[in-house]
Amino acid sequence: MQKLSRLFMPKLVTPKGSVTKNVEALSRSQRLMNELGLVKAAGNGFFHFMPVAQRSLNKLCNLVDECMLETGGYKVTMSILTPTELWRQSGRLHGDIDEFFIVKDRHGKEYLLSPTHEETITSILAATAPISYKQLPLRLYQLGPKFRDELKARFGLVRAKEFLMKDLYSFDRSDKEAEESYNIITSSYSELLKKLQLPFEKVEACTGIMGGKCSQEYQIISPVGEDRLLRCNQCQYAFNIDIAEEDGKGCLKCHSSSLTELKGIEVAHTFLLGDRYTKPFNATYLDSDGKPKSLVMGCYGLGVSRVLAASLEVLSSEKGLVWPALLAPYDVCIIGPKEGSKEQELGDIIEEEICTKIAEICGPDNVIHDDRKYLTIGKRLLEAKRMGYPLIVVVGGKSTGDIPILELLVKNHHHELHVDTVLTEICKYKDHKTALRKRCH
Repeated sequence: MQKLSRLFMPKLVTPKGSVTKNVEALSRSQRLMNELGLVKAAGNGFFHFMPVAQRSLNKLCNLVDECMLETGGYKVTMSILTPTELWRQSGRLHGDIDEFFIVKDRHGKEYLLSPTHEETITSILAATAPISYKQLPLRLYQLGPKFRDELKARFGLVRAKEFLMKDLYSFDRSDKEAEESYNIITSSYSELLKKLQLPFEKVEACTGIMGGKCSQEYQIISPVGEDRLLRCNQCQYAFNIDIAEEDGKGCLKCHSSSLTELKGIEVAHTFLLGDRYTKPFNATYLDSDGKPKSLVMGCYGLGVSRVLAASLEVLSSEKGLVWPALLAPYDVCIIGPKEGSKEQELGDIIEEEICTKIAEICGPDNVIHDDRKYLTIGKRLLEAKRMGYPLIVVVGGKSTGDIPILELLVKNHHHELHVDTVLTEICKYKDHKTALRKRCH
């Protein structure tokens, strides 16, 4: 069990009476994550993750790994540096690349700080001994940092120049089988966002610089979203407004003029690429007739750090954080009596017992003990509520009675309960998390 007194959380403290200079408007998630010491700015659009945020990010990465395993994906790690020759071969180096970072080594050779890895993964397959049709479909993914020189980085992790991304690449024999892979993987994206209980829309989008036959975005609906979306009130079909400007007014599916405009934070983008990349790189497989044929490709990006920020943006209040149940850095925060209080002697005994029992239920790694007894219960409780711990257990004045009573806060709703009832409620919460996690299994 971790002790809060040892936890590194470099909070942003504003002295009383200080005058704040005019600064760029902050999103809710950015302000709270900065103030509570979850992230520290490393520069314009770059951030350091502190321990609490890193715990939540690790949980999200584990969740993504589980979902990718269900799709038949195999995890790899590709180099962050991509030789510009590969992008020249695909034709993308001559496009709009102003937002990409390009570096040179001591010999003058140029590399991209990879914003995405289509060229890299395709060149790997092209350089491999002929792939048999029996090995297909092939689905390879990675979790790692990506870089984009955003014209205007803003809202913290929502639009950063460095971000954590999961990118998966599928390779199939035919367009039909590629569509089957596409449906499997995009369904896993939908299930992941449902597990996190986030409001999202799957929308038709432009293919842009990526190219390919079709693309779809996953948008978290939020007022700070920079993408404008249209949803048909007749058939519920949703699409990015960029497509509407290309194809005219009305729903792209049923042609109804009854549309609702929404704002979204793009957290994922998927593409059916056909042979857009496999043909230039001569990435082929040997079909059942023994003849080489071009692989049919798909790619699937998920902004992992952006999902974390977007979830806090839409779930939290101005007063404090609210985490998706599966991403909360700790499930339970335990607060004991203040040092020197009249209930401390007996309260400390109950506190120690309750810490042991809760750790047995949730696992010691999911429990944080606020052992800063030099602070009042009220002060520690206020901080715990602002951090958004799903369950807060307070061992206060009523814990020393003939029948010990504890205070349990669930989503900021206060309950005074017997010890056994508190433990039962914690078990229920654990079961709730287990049910959420199994959604797409």
